[in-house]
Amino acid sequence: MSINFNELRELLRAIAQTDITELTLKSEDFELTVRKSAPVIPTQTVAATVGAAPPSGVSPVSQPPTAPVAPVSEPQEVSAPSPADAKWVAITSPMVGTFYRASAPDEPPFVEAGDRIRQGQTVCIIEAMKLMNEIEAEVSGQIMEIVVANGEPVEYGQTLMWLNPD
Repeated sequence: MSINFNELRELLRAIAQTDITELTLKSEDFELTVRKSAPVIPTQTVAATVGAAPPSGVSPVSQPPTAPVAPVSEPQEVSAPSPADAKWVAITSPMVGTFYRASAPDEPPFVEAGDRIRQGQTVCIIEAMKLMNEIEAEVSGQIMEIVVANGEPVEYGQTLMWLNPD
């Protein structure tokens, strides 16, 4: 069985949005176990095993927060939109990981505050379990505020950006 990483990414996103705390998929040559802790804990626990099952007594590995990389710009204070801006939409992290504004350190950011974006446009990357996950805008509009610094660890559901939809 070959591993389709896009399908695996979609499966992990779907699991992250549910109350499922553990899932195991097995075939003759592949085993995947995903475990996550309760959402009130600062980091979620996720373990994946390809090949044979892990030896007994091995516990899931929790992804520790990483030291922030030098930010491209200063982080802005995290705040909900004011009542006048109540129509703003939060772009949130679909997983625990590390937030990156660009595809590489020497590349320009995907978006800047004030940029107009379209639905499906990549706005950032979340690195989780050594996989780079492109985060796409669900609606078109204008980026009003970027609230996370480049290289900063993020939690599931954390607001990354505020968008004023079209």
